Amino acid sequence: EVQLQASGGGLVQAGGSLRLSCAASRFTFDDYAIGWFRQAPGKEREGVSCISNSDGSRYYADSVKGRFTISSDNAKNTLYLQMNSLKPEDTAVYYCAAGLGISSKYACVYNGMDYWGKGTQVTVSS
Repeated sequence: EVQLQASGGGLVQAGGSLRLSCAASRFTFDDYAIGWFRQAPGKEREGVSCISNSDGSRYYADSVKGRFTISSDNAKNTLYLQMNSLKPEDTAVYYCAAGLGISSKYACVYNGMDYWGKGTQVTVSS
């Protein structure tokens, strides 16, 4: 059974940084798009950032461009999200997910993911 486990969330003040990690097991990142999604209370889930090993593309939501950086260590089957200049509106549960053979935009915007991990809470205080 494919497993994705997100970690690294926490409480941080506005302007601070956090680094999320997502460890994958029972599959490899080859040919997958992998990415981060978030869901705040009362809001729909949104794609934050995705990276595709199928076509090498990367996608960032407009709200996080210039502040968040997605990366992956395929040898370790681990996905990262470096989050800088955090804002209170970044507060949400963050999830990692994977989808086979899709672009990063399709993964993040059209939710073309096959596997989902449990989330990690990120809270940004003002």
